[in-house]
Amino acid sequence: MAQAKKGDRVKVHYTGKLDDGSVFDSSECGDSDCDCSAPLQFTVGAGEVIPGFDQAVEGMAINETRSVHIPVAEAYGERIEEMVAQVPRSELPADMVPEVGQQLEVTQEDGNAFQVVITEVTDNQVTIDANHPLAGRDLNFDIRLVEIG
Repeated sequence: MAQAKKGDRVKVHYTGKLDDGSVFDSSECGDSDCDCSAPLQFTVGAGEVIPGFDQAVEGMAINETRSVHIPVAEAYGERIEEMVAQVPRSELPADMVPEVGQQLEVTQEDGNAFQVVITEVTDNQVTIDANHPLAGRDLNFDIRLVEIG
């Protein structure tokens, strides 16, 4: 029976949970009204997914399921407080109404763009966080390999 190895393009279904059991993401929803049942596709070992997820899929056979606990270091890493900044509201576009939870794309001087999330809004400033929302957290995944291609 074929097993997923580095370089293989695979499709998996997964459910991601935090240690408290709350689901943060899933490729299957079970609700016929939604369109979230497409499997995740990636190349094993290519760095397209977090390291712990990549390692978990390697060696799996089609239709095999696996539950894995992925520590912070093999997930999105620790939170970095230097990636949180306060921005004067005067530096935002005049027509923008910032709200907590809103995602923005910030472009650096070198042209690289990255996502930030607004975490606090006051009359004078907005706090933005460039950490991944799951940084600093251990993650748990239930994974089912559906295709090796």
